[in-house]
Amino acid sequence: MKKKILNVMAPVLVIAASFGAVQWMSAAKPEPEKKEEEQRLISLVTSEARAEPVQLSVTTQGEVRAHTEINLTPQVSGRITAIADRFAEGAGFEAGETLIQIDDADYQLEAAQAEARVAQAEVLLLQAQAAAAIKRQQWLNLNPNKEPTPLQVNKPQVLEAEANLRAAKAALTDAKMDLARTKIHLPYRGRVVSREVGVGQYVTAGTSLGRVFATDRVEIRLPLTDNQLQELGLPLGFVAGDNNPGPEVKLSALVGSHERQWSGRIVRTQATIDQQTRLIYAVAEVADPYGKGASDGVPLAVGLFVNAEAASTAERNAIVVPREALRSADKVYVVDADNRLNIRTVEVLSTSENRVVLAAGVADGERVVTSTIANPVEGMEVQPITQLARR
Repeated sequence: MKKKILNVMAPVLVIAASFGAVQWMSAAKPEPEKKEEEQRLISLVTSEARAEPVQLSVTTQGEVRAHTEINLTPQVSGRITAIADRFAEGAGFEAGETLIQIDDADYQLEAAQAEARVAQAEVLLLQAQAAAAIKRQQWLNLNPNKEPTPLQVNKPQVLEAEANLRAAKAALTDAKMDLARTKIHLPYRGRVVSREVGVGQYVTAGTSLGRVFATDRVEIRLPLTDNQLQELGLPLGFVAGDNNPGPEVKLSALVGSHERQWSGRIVRTQATIDQQTRLIYAVAEVADPYGKGASDGVPLAVGLFVNAEAASTAERNAIVVPREALRSADKVYVVDADNRLNIRTVEVLSTSENRVVLAAGVADGERVVTSTIANPVEGMEVQPITQLARR
């Protein structure tokens, strides 16, 4: 029996002894030294905010349109006998150049007849004046101390002859005007949009001959928000004058894989707000866009879509920071004197490709973060890397 108990207890005693030995060895082993890991700071590129006088600028877009565009119509009727080569789609013409000639034979005849009627009326007036003079002399011979009545000296007949002469001269002037109107021309230099008639076609007064526009100047309608209008210092209903010619506008567009630039001015703003878009429209003008106002020979063509940058007429003091410093439209990250991150809400006056102009939220000389940061936390410690601010 004892032998059986010994056989059962032997393995248990061996396991217990082994466990005790392991525990004793573990307790006798010296503890490893604990090393505290140093916190790694996030490196951020910063730039210094600068206080400086700035001219605020506004960026917008618009389509070039003609200042004057009309349907060309005749004032007289007749058959077209000639059309100038320049009266063709896309062609240009000069002021006073005859574009279309209407058959003037009938109008020359009417002018000649009107001249004859004027001559006849002049003769009748002379006759009436002579008769009146004779009647007056006869009356005075018979009644030297008595003034004759108008009827007694043919005064009504003279007045009638004078009126007939004036009517004949007016008819002659009208006939000459109709004759001159057979030559259709315009008082300004321009371009042809479309032509709708041909030689031999009979046209009446008011018939559309084609569509043309003037090239002395073009307009660009620019949509602006309330803030942008304020930045430019323009009121509603503004009209440029000698004392205030309006802000300058730089226009640009990609033409034939090359960027072209033109210069103009805002000459007026609308006096109402668009009910659908809630925007205010300003109108910029460019003089002689197909001549002196062209960009290296490239005209500011009607229908071209352009980018526009308008500068304010007055300077103001503001804080300028790089464009990369602005986040979520109105947030800027600032590194304070203790190298801790501050998340600021700023008042933005203007933004451009390279810079942001602020009215409040950042002080002169403060360091603003221009590099990306994944999870910014207010008050977190960072490692700033200084970068010169871009203007």
